Amino acid sequence: MTDQREAIRSNAKYLRQVRPIDPEEISSYVEGEPHPAVVAQILREEALDLGLVEREDGTFAPVSDEPVPPRSAATTDPVHRLPERYVTRLEEVLVDRYGVDWHEGPSGSLLRSTIRRMKSQYLERRSVSYDEDVAAGYAIYHLPAYYAAIQYALDDLAERGLLERRLRVLDVGAGVGGPALGLFEFLPDDSLVDYHAVEPGEGADVLEALLEETGQNVHATIHRTTIEAFDPGSLDNRDSDADDADDADPAFDLVLACNVLSELEDPEAVLRQAVEWLAPDGSLVAMAPADKNASIELRELERTLEADGVTVYGPTVRLWGGETPEDRGWSFDVHPDLEVPSFQRKLDRAGEGADPGEFVNVDVQFSYSILRRDGTRRIAIGLEGSGQAKMAEMERHVTNRIDLTAAKLSHSLSETRGGGGGTRRRDADDREPNPIFKISDGSEAIDHYAVVTNETALNRPLLEAEYGDVLAFENVLVLWNDDEGAYNLVVDEETIVDRIG
Repeated sequence: MTDQREAIRSNAKYLRQVRPIDPEEISSYVEGEPHPAVVAQILREEALDLGLVEREDGTFAPVSDEPVPPRSAATTDPVHRLPERYVTRLEEVLVDRYGVDWHEGPSGSLLRSTIRRMKSQYLERRSVSYDEDVAAGYAIYHLPAYYAAIQYALDDLAERGLLERRLRVLDVGAGVGGPALGLFEFLPDDSLVDYHAVEPGEGADVLEALLEETGQNVHATIHRTTIEAFDPGSLDNRDSDADDADDADPAFDLVLACNVLSELEDPEAVLRQAVEWLAPDGSLVAMAPADKNASIELRELERTLEADGVTVYGPTVRLWGGETPEDRGWSFDVHPDLEVPSFQRKLDRAGEGADPGEFVNVDVQFSYSILRRDGTRRIAIGLEGSGQAKMAEMERHVTNRIDLTAAKLSHSLSETRGGGGGTRRRDADDREPNPIFKISDGSEAIDHYAVVTNETALNRPLLEAEYGDVLAFENVLVLWNDDEGAYNLVVDEETIVDRIG
């Protein structure tokens, strides 16, 4: 069988340079003429080494060198829902564990109390022990939103052509798999993914079941250990066809650390190690819930690693050379709600005495940071010598009108007083509050907010810009907000705002 396997590999190496590889054709070239199904299975097993993707017609072809296109290139629609195949598979897991009426009776009560306890422990910043019931509750409550969030973050890389179709991925604290499933959905079908999940908890069982629903070009391995004990040196090199297999690059093109950092004993050490495991042109995507504590902690970690030479790709910016922000850093993105999946609806409706919607979680709100080793930034602009005002020196501009360039780092905060850092302002006739947005140029030590007091066609780009977009402000009025301890930059009829590509 070893000789037969090697003959199949040799023929595949030759044919991949000529035409799509047909298992039936290769069978005719191999001594003993193994069944085409046997050839196809061997090609699947060797796909990572050979760089092959399986196509819908059953043939195999080399993975494309073209980078993954941004989601916006294919569709302007938001992520609408968790795909039905994952919804169905998760419900099958719940039925296997708790019975066909898993959402009712004692099992439903157990899951609802588990989710309540899990949320309470998180809000109180206490550690959560992930037994089988917590893993099930976590999947029900968090899986859909995490599935959506990662796709929006990955778009930041794809828009610069920095996400390849051939990927080796490390998922730190993979849990039940929301970010992993979102990644696989984001990638084109002809991508080749060598996926490694590190998950010591019971969530690995749910993840394993859900991975069965992924495409044939996702080659997944679950490592049931802690990230501290994980040894990437034990993995097979991705390219055994290299001139010296021992020197083949074992690094990761993409590392995910999503919604796990606050649960680690030493998140800084874990992130430092994860950065070391990156390929020279790889990216680490760290995500956290949008709440104040988790979001600020993420920014603190980002800045700590930056001080040691790691590049902050985005979404926060560094528009002034040598400057790093020192404000509190609470910044998060928001996208449209998902459709409510059936498993959330069932558990929610079966809960007698529960508040309607208590077990529905389809809000897509998250903080994220993308780190790299190669100096590449999503927005590469240097403002030195530009004559623009610098946020680090904003005190001397109070009551003056200035020009500045800054990134938009929030959706409107006008309905959140203090919590989001903005001020809620209503006129005497109780009209809608003025839109307020957190902005940053990467030099500030104090929070800055753009406050729209008079919307015009010339300043509307501020309202229309996406999270992370960089904007040029002309003739904006600087005021100090003593109540919030922040600078308000007033955008009115005299202000012009333009989006910088």
